[in-house]
Amino acid sequence: MTQKEPVFLPDDVDGHVLFTRATSRIKEGFQKEATTTIGDIVIVPPVKAARERGDLKSVRPFRRFTKTGVVWGDGTEEEVDTVIWCTGFKPATDHLRSLGIVEADGRVQVNGQQSIEVPHVWLAGYGNWTGPASATLIGSARVARALVPQIVDALAEESTTAAEF
Repeated sequence: MTQKEPVFLPDDVDGHVLFTRATSRIKEGFQKEATTTIGDIVIVPPVKAARERGDLKSVRPFRRFTKTGVVWGDGTEEEVDTVIWCTGFKPATDHLRSLGIVEADGRVQVNGQQSIEVPHVWLAGYGNWTGPASATLIGSARVARALVPQIVDALAEESTTAAEF
């Protein structure tokens, strides 16, 4: 079940290709139009196997739950044993809301990966707004590796500044 029909990427497009494309776009100042979106599905081996079995089917969301199942948009009821609810690709930042730094779109305003409003909050892996291609496996690892020295430097600077008083 998906909000809209899923988009499956060509078989030869993997995480490395996506990272390279995203990095290129960022280096060029986002002048090129994105050729994929964050929700496009990479054909990893399990997805390919499901496709070959004919198991990749999508329907639009149901209207409501009943005691034994769900009611679909056309009013038909279907019994179901289990519903697995997946959250998708929007930032999961509710845990930061009490800090008053989460925007209406779920993002946090950052300078690099550091929160502008609360400098002790650093973010990585949420998408391009927290580092180049950081929503990809390769990109998130690179962003995280680059983030650690920034945090260490910021903490060292704080210690030096505090010691001067």
